[in-house]
Amino acid sequence: MKNVNVIDIKPGSNITDFFMIKATSIKVGSNGKEYHDLTLTDATGDLSAKKWDVDESNVEFLKSLKVGDVIKVRGTVTDWKGQTQLRIGQIRLATEADNLVMSNFVKSAPEKPTDMYDYIIGEINAMQDEELKKLCLHLYEGNREKLLYYPAAMSNHHAEYGGLLYHIKRMMMSANRLCEVYTNLSRDLLLAGVAIHDIEKLNEILSDKNGVSPGYSFKGQMLGHIVQGITLINDLCKEFGIGEEKAVLLEHMILSHHYEPEFGSPKKPLFPEAEMLHYLDIVDARMFDMEEGLKGVEDGEFGDRVWPLDNRRLYKRTF
Repeated sequence: MKNVNVIDIKPGSNITDFFMIKATSIKVGSNGKEYHDLTLTDATGDLSAKKWDVDESNVEFLKSLKVGDVIKVRGTVTDWKGQTQLRIGQIRLATEADNLVMSNFVKSAPEKPTDMYDYIIGEINAMQDEELKKLCLHLYEGNREKLLYYPAAMSNHHAEYGGLLYHIKRMMMSANRLCEVYTNLSRDLLLAGVAIHDIEKLNEILSDKNGVSPGYSFKGQMLGHIVQGITLINDLCKEFGIGEEKAVLLEHMILSHHYEPEFGSPKKPLFPEAEMLHYLDIVDARMFDMEEGLKGVEDGEFGDRVWPLDNRRLYKRTF
């Protein structure tokens, strides 16, 4: 059985416990020797881990380990440049005899996937624009099964069971509030942009039904969800007879939502709803990373460095 959660692990402790592999690779250190680099996970968070003693006796076994495997490790927890890290001494695959409960290892969004899905469908059904409503319903009703478990990323924000729905739902909630403030915005167009901006992550990222992603699909690696999304929306707009202006605006929202060329967007937003979509996306991603970075941190203390937030160590207030 599992004894300790990632969220409770502190430097200086020795642990023997089970974790799921989230990332694994054999690398070569500055000394020219191979080492095993892993990210371990459970339902409460992720843990960086290293096994330094890689040699002929274990290298084939270590190379055979894959994302989604549950392993038992024994090791010492250290602090490496502000990040909690496990130095692994022993490692083996879990077996049926270990009587493990998989829900202990799968990080999940804090809301039921069916509830999040129903909220999104409700927002789509409330659209006044029948063309946008039809398009979004087609995408969500046709992909319901995958949406209920899919993560929004491999390792960054919302990389969890139901993470894609959680990301979209919170963006929709924020969009509704901001449309009350900025009355020049088209609520229907903005919500449609939220609904479609990451929809092709369903085909960019590979995922098992636990929401654990082992990597990218071939098209995902070659094209990415932005190009895949534009292609999908272009085809559907033609199929549904949606006019050129509306189709191009939807495609532009997908194209520009990462804002910068180095992040995959060759053009910046050129109309208000596209601009707002970018900020809704980035705010939800940043807040998610901050929420995760402060889990397990005592009041009045700083947490580990958070890589997606420029390696900042976040402070947890006391009031």
